[in-house]
Amino acid sequence: MAGGLTRHRHLGRKSSHRQALLRNLVTSLVKDEAIHTTWPKAKEAQRVAEKLITLAKRDNESSRRRAMGILYTPHDLMPKLFGELRERYAERPGGYTRVLRTQPKDTYSQAPSAILELVDGPKDIRFKMTAAAVARDRKLGKGSTEMTERNMEKVTRFRKDGKDDFETMVQRISKLNLVRSTEKGPSTTA
Repeated sequence: MAGGLTRHRHLGRKSSHRQALLRNLVTSLVKDEAIHTTWPKAKEAQRVAEKLITLAKRDNESSRRRAMGILYTPHDLMPKLFGELRERYAERPGGYTRVLRTQPKDTYSQAPSAILELVDGPKDIRFKMTAAAVARDRKLGKGSTEMTERNMEKVTRFRKDGKDDFETMVQRISKLNLVRSTEKGPSTTA
């Protein structure tokens, strides 16, 4: 029966290999807070990562044991998972991860590529891109667009001290752009 319903992507692997692959991806995600992989792998790893963070938010003995069964290096990552990440996502009802499509990593295979990241963390790409857009708009002396305003609200909503962190990031990007523009020197085009 072609095209039938499936519970998950098989990723061209048998179940034990697929489970090991997803555990490895999620372990790397908790450790580094962002990973670059193929899009189907990122979408499947996202499902496991969301469940893992939900277990961390429960914080009881059975959830700790289940989390230890998912992570490859639980002795290193359990304090981060049940400490920093649990506190970061305590008020957030879900949506702890984000998958962003990117250009293919490998020129040979041209497989669809993606970045899987934890939201509201230090490597949150949308946070940095929105701050860069606001810094650019301020430099040009115009107001932010409706989409930028909506993104500002999204990236600061659940982040602790979100507005202050966002303003700090905008100031840092403005200074960085100012330094880059002075390094280039005056334009000599005629």
